Amino acid sequence: MGSGSAWRSVARQLPLRLTVGAFILNSGLSKRAADQAAAEQMQQFAAGTYPALGAMDAQRFARLLSAGELAVAAALLLPVVPAAVAGGALTAFSLGTLGLYLRTPGMREEGGLRPTEQGIPLAKDVWMLGVGLSLLAEGGTRRRGPGPAAWYLVHH
Repeated sequence: MGSGSAWRSVARQLPLRLTVGAFILNSGLSKRAADQAAAEQMQQFAAGTYPALGAMDAQRFARLLSAGELAVAAALLLPVVPAAVAGGALTAFSLGTLGLYLRTPGMREEGGLRPTEQGIPLAKDVWMLGVGLSLLAEGGTRRRGPGPAAWYLVHH
């Protein structure tokens, strides 16, 4: 791939990476200085869906969650990080938050996927999944070249 094509790819990704990266950076920074009560609340909420987290010290949980968010934000905000790596990190992170949405009682209306008022803050994270998958797709096609559909269109 020529350098012009690489720059076009970075330019296409930039709005997605900057907006989501800044959002997650802010979230990670806000958790960094969580007091004991806030740390316990975050941990208890997460442990309701992921029980293994309940055994962890609440302050340690908050610090690790903050560090994880800061790492995902850095992967998105640093253009030297390949799209597939940034997309993989964001996809994994968003699947974790969507797991909370899908498995926590009271987040969804009975028998469906529509969020309740309490579920909206987590349900909105579906956009992060879309961005993560888009970056994965972009990174995957850049390394391997055009997929089978592009080959078919060129040759038929």
